[in-house]
Amino acid sequence: MISCRELADFIRAYLDGELAFRERVAFKTHLALCADCRAYLKTYEETVRMGKQVFEEDADEIPEEVPEDLVQAILESRKKLWP
Repeated sequence: MISCRELADFIRAYLDGELAFRERVAFKTHLALCADCRAYLKTYEETVRMGKQVFEEDADEIPEEVPEDLVQAILESRKKLWP
């Protein structure tokens, strides 16, 4: 059986389908027994989903309810970070 720490270390390989059979079985066994790791995996998957969403075509559109001065402040701060 793997520990919670090992599960966290293997999570990316698991989601990418890169774990060997034995590691995948150990990973799934641990998930079946550990509610905290199931919650962690769910949160991790949601974070990855949201991160990918940022790069979708619609991500450049700014909602109308965002104040223009806020948009300009963000753009100015980005210029300072990435000249």
